[in-house]
Amino acid sequence: MSAESTERRILSVLEEDAQASYAEIAERADVSKPTVRKYIQKLEEEGVIVGYSADVDPKKLAGQSIALVGIDVASDCYVEATRNLKDIPEMEELYTSSGDHMLMAEVRAIDGDSLADVIEDKILALDGVTAAHPSFLQERLK
Repeated sequence: MSAESTERRILSVLEEDAQASYAEIAERADVSKPTVRKYIQKLEEEGVIVGYSADVDPKKLAGQSIALVGIDVASDCYVEATRNLKDIPEMEELYTSSGDHMLMAEVRAIDGDSLADVIEDKILALDGVTAAHPSFLQERLK
């Protein structure tokens, strides 16, 4: 059994259930607990595993609105703008994108009005940000 396939099996289990114990991962990946511990530590140190998260159904969150926001940035301000965007507390995730927008962000606030304020007052107010296009999440389907 190759190290690569062992890594892939361990990662597959973690992607399905980030809260799985070493014992559960070992059983499902068909390796020992010490092997799981060794691989997870290695993958974290190498930056392959960058964190653990919970999948959230936005509709079931009381007092919170979530939007995916497509963000466009002037090319000459890209580095500074992305640094500043990462500093916005309501911005949970920020990704580069090859789609319609240069960046995609997950933004959370207590309600739709607060989310609109974040977009207008914090995102669009940054130097170099030329547009922000929000899509409010309503119901998690999977």
